Amino acid sequence: MSAMETELVVIGGGAAGMMCAATAAERGVKVILLEPNRQLGRKLRITGKGRCNLTNNCDIKQFMANIPGDGRFLFSALNRLSPRDTIAFFEENGLPLKTERGNRVFPVSDNANDVAGLMAGLCERRGVQVIHSAAREIICAGSAVAGVKTNEGLICCRAAAVCTGGLSYPLTGSRGAGYQFALSLGHSVTKTRPSLVPLESYDDYCAEMQGFAPKNVCLSVYEDNKLIYKELGEMLFTHFGVSGPLVLSASSHMRKIGEAEYRLEIDLKPALDEKKLDARILRDFEQYSNKEFKNALGGLAGRAMIPVLVRLSGIPEETKVHAVTRQQRQALVHLFKAFPVSVSGTRPMDEAIVTSGGVSTKEINPRTMESKLVSGLYFAGEVLDLDGYTGGFNLQIAWSTGFVAGKSVLKDEIP
Repeated sequence: MSAMETELVVIGGGAAGMMCAATAAERGVKVILLEPNRQLGRKLRITGKGRCNLTNNCDIKQFMANIPGDGRFLFSALNRLSPRDTIAFFEENGLPLKTERGNRVFPVSDNANDVAGLMAGLCERRGVQVIHSAAREIICAGSAVAGVKTNEGLICCRAAAVCTGGLSYPLTGSRGAGYQFALSLGHSVTKTRPSLVPLESYDDYCAEMQGFAPKNVCLSVYEDNKLIYKELGEMLFTHFGVSGPLVLSASSHMRKIGEAEYRLEIDLKPALDEKKLDARILRDFEQYSNKEFKNALGGLAGRAMIPVLVRLSGIPEETKVHAVTRQQRQALVHLFKAFPVSVSGTRPMDEAIVTSGGVSTKEINPRTMESKLVSGLYFAGEVLDLDGYTGGFNLQIAWSTGFVAGKSVLKDEIP
């Protein structure tokens, strides 16, 4: 491919890139979308276990409460394309949606391919030229974008939108190229780390309970002994530590992994206070008074967890239930209400759902997503130093920032 000409080059064909390209093309901007994968929206097609939790059905105030760090940067973008605007956008374009627990929004079909397919179809119908090639360099003339180099040659353009994603899901093509583009053009990139990611533990007993998924438990996270997160839900014990919805959400609150000390406490019986739980245990103990302690917890805990509870309780397993002292029973009650799990770190980046950190938002205009340093350079989506909790918030960030970038490109010349 020799030198080509266009007005806007969008780098990356994920959620933010497709929204940016389709929005700009609808305004009449001539757009080339660069995506090295054969298919657009590769990460989008596997998100939400293949169902695609594409947004959260909440108002802007609720949304902002689910963005750790400086969520204020998103205020303008969310006012341009709010979660409810996003829902209307997809439904008006022929994709029926449904709202589930926690206001999570999914396609009625439960098929992420329908979301990615709709966006790819919009790009095609609006005249976006898709080139399956990787961007290598953004070329500037002075302090303005002048072109994008690819593996095949040069594309001359007046604007470039970096929508390359973060470092999570590297098999889909997210390898951090956008950070290199930003750094090469004078931008700052904050420290990146995995977020919405499983946690590793020092405790061998997590591996003993591998596959056990307690439901309706309350997870508390302590950072240097200060409570920073508490939520009710479901989790999973694994060979390396813990995972599941509660743990993934908790990980996004743990912003100082490697610096601070973290530990978890699991309330296995959140519906009962210690007094009621003690009464419940007493009833079970009366029923099993002549049994050994290790055989008396079947009504209180999952089978996989019982040997661990017995060991951590400090009560010898062969002790007859009627011989368990009040002090020992109180220790068991406390164990049920604050089951401890140490945290040694997170799983690697390639197991994370999103990347925390990225291109500093201090150098981006929040009303346009344009660089404050380079004219005609835009950023959108996960490449930015923005991330949300689990529940559709991260995809909404991609939709809103991509939409604003697409609306803002060459706005002085094209309405």
